[in-house]
Amino acid sequence: MSVRHILQLIRPEHWVKNSFVFIPAFFAARLAEWPVLQRALWGFLAFCFIASSVYVLNDLMDAPQDRNHPDKRRRPIASGAIGQRQAIGILVVLLAAGTLVAASLSREVLLVCWLYFIINVFYSLSLKHIALVDISLIGMGFLLRVFAGGAVTGVQVSHWLIVMTFLLALILGLAKRRGEYVIATGGHTFRKALEGYNLPFLDVSITVCSTVAVVAYLMYCFSPEVTSRIGTDNIFYTAFFVVLGILRYLQLTLVFNKTESPTRALLRDGFLQVVLLGWIGSFAWLLYGKKWF
Repeated sequence: MSVRHILQLIRPEHWVKNSFVFIPAFFAARLAEWPVLQRALWGFLAFCFIASSVYVLNDLMDAPQDRNHPDKRRRPIASGAIGQRQAIGILVVLLAAGTLVAASLSREVLLVCWLYFIINVFYSLSLKHIALVDISLIGMGFLLRVFAGGAVTGVQVSHWLIVMTFLLALILGLAKRRGEYVIATGGHTFRKALEGYNLPFLDVSITVCSTVAVVAYLMYCFSPEVTSRIGTDNIFYTAFFVVLGILRYLQLTLVFNKTESPTRALLRDGFLQVVLLGWIGSFAWLLYGKKWF
């Protein structure tokens, strides 16, 4: 067992998903306040530990199926680079570290982190084999990250944020299943839930969720409640980046079949990165520009 194998097992590149912890404070225009940012960073760290423990758990449960996957068979547990006992030890250490950090923040943060872990235990044991339930739980995982961010910073999570986070997570989950389905139809079988999907259903579902997400974001931009809170009616300009980002993700999914791993797609696609930075920058200007300049 080497450091490289441990890093492959805990997947630090996937910690980018835990950045959803920062979202409530960001949209509340409070992320520039050092005490709020500091607590958000601790919340992010707690979720990184908990999420990595979940990755270890998933790999332990999925090792037999992963050995039939062209890419996942190289994972440390599936390949035998890390033994089961060693993996369980790493899981316990990560879970304990995440629990300690979360408990130091607040009881509510600890509850959200443990709820995330428990849901993923049931997900790994059986629920991931049920079509639609599997992607719904992926969406719940992203929502719990947002709720943890609200709890750790004391910022109330708006209904807009809940809806758009869940829709985005559904798009990512459906695109991931589509990528897996394409590989499975090529002669590899590794996930039972794929029996409840086919390409027409996945393509329609991704399109529907993407359409609803764009409409929901436009409604958010023009909502009197939001424009009065932010102090500008120019929020709709940020929709340019949202539409472009979703279209690019649909292109990667439906044309190039490159979204079996959403995280890898984001980390490797320059177009998506530019669009995401453009959206963050434009929204940050609207939220924080008056404070900084």
